[in-house]
Amino acid sequence: MAKPTIPQGTRDFGPEVVRKRTYILHTIKTVFELYGFQPLETPAMENLDTLMGKYGEEGDKLIFKILNNGLDNPEKEKQVREEFEKVLQGKNTKGITERALKYDLTIPFARFVAMNHQQLHFPFKRYQVQPVWRADRPQKGRYREFYQCDADVVGSQSLLNEVELASIYHEVFTRLGLNGYELRINSRNILAALAEICGGADKLTDITVAIDKLDKIGLEKVKEELVQRGLNSSQVSIIEEYLGIRGSNPEILSGLSKLIDNSKTGKKGIDELSYLSSQLASGQLHLVIDPTLARGLNYYTGIIFEAKAPAGVKMGSIGGGGRYDDLTGLFGVPNIPGVGISFGVDRIYDVLEELQLFPADVHVGTQLLFFNLGEAESKKAFELLQQLRQRGIRGELYHEVAKFDKQFKYAEKKHIPFIVIVGEKELATQTCTIKELATGRQQSVSFTDLKHHNF
Repeated sequence: MAKPTIPQGTRDFGPEVVRKRTYILHTIKTVFELYGFQPLETPAMENLDTLMGKYGEEGDKLIFKILNNGLDNPEKEKQVREEFEKVLQGKNTKGITERALKYDLTIPFARFVAMNHQQLHFPFKRYQVQPVWRADRPQKGRYREFYQCDADVVGSQSLLNEVELASIYHEVFTRLGLNGYELRINSRNILAALAEICGGADKLTDITVAIDKLDKIGLEKVKEELVQRGLNSSQVSIIEEYLGIRGSNPEILSGLSKLIDNSKTGKKGIDELSYLSSQLASGQLHLVIDPTLARGLNYYTGIIFEAKAPAGVKMGSIGGGGRYDDLTGLFGVPNIPGVGISFGVDRIYDVLEELQLFPADVHVGTQLLFFNLGEAESKKAFELLQQLRQRGIRGELYHEVAKFDKQFKYAEKKHIPFIVIVGEKELATQTCTIKELATGRQQSVSFTDLKHHNF
């Protein structure tokens, strides 16, 4: 029999990893709730036409399509063969696939809002924590199955929402100990204005897709790609000048004004960036205006975010998002503005691991272990354990009679901080011995007092 494996780009999570992930997720969810967001879940799969065309040409290539049921039906064999020929040519066909695994949480959320907008109370603030799938090339920090944590507000155009979402990033990263993070912002209106002065709005996708690769391939390769996408040398020079804008936030805003302030769209983008930077200037939030930030997703219409790990960590984005003022219009329900952010949980995990920022007690699940020292002793130990469980104390009774050394090792491997011994002597005196493994300190406690002991 072949050795069992799992699909490339997916992972199993053992207890220690799950506890660390739970720590991250609990931190994020707690902050979401602090800001008034409500939980939501959507199906793992969506109809293919819900997803296709929403993520740009690069994103569409990464959507995992699901084969229809019943493709082995002999009556449909000829049709299936013909349909597969279309699939091999890169086309979509309902005869083969009508559904796909969700690529992110934003489009399914927009679909949910479009389907339920008459019952929702606006502005509607939701958070969502679920796995998503992308047919990407697996590498460090990039998986084919991974969790996203999103927070979105729909039904409001106020930039106060962007201020609060930026504050959520800051609160979460501060609680996780990622004090050296950076939150980069830009506006799609800035990029749209750049497209205008480079020949027209139809150039926006070409420009943003190329700029979005700047960190990965460098300026010269970006310029080559822009030429390949049909921009002339004069237009590429303007984009190079744009990408060269550097300095403090005020200096960047000044540079942008000189280049695109004559554009009404550009003026709007500059005003958006100015508002956010001024509103958040008094806090400890590490906000950086970054003209090179493009986030090549077609649905963004205003402010865009990208959170970067602390310097020195070889990791890209650990979060991102932005405003999408007509996303539900894709589903026939126009004029519902929205803005949202996402946390890359798997990447955050890798960063916390590399920087050793997980709390020392993150592994603690079971708080105490009762040793098993005989039939009568274990019977009493189980009775006491049940009383402690009623108080919410997480405990175990070792599963069989065994030597002390074996039971000690079990507690150590599971990071159980306390052991409780009920032996023959303890039964006679109606007491138990409690030992704290970290310090070696032990004490004798009556059965009655054990119920109230502080572990």
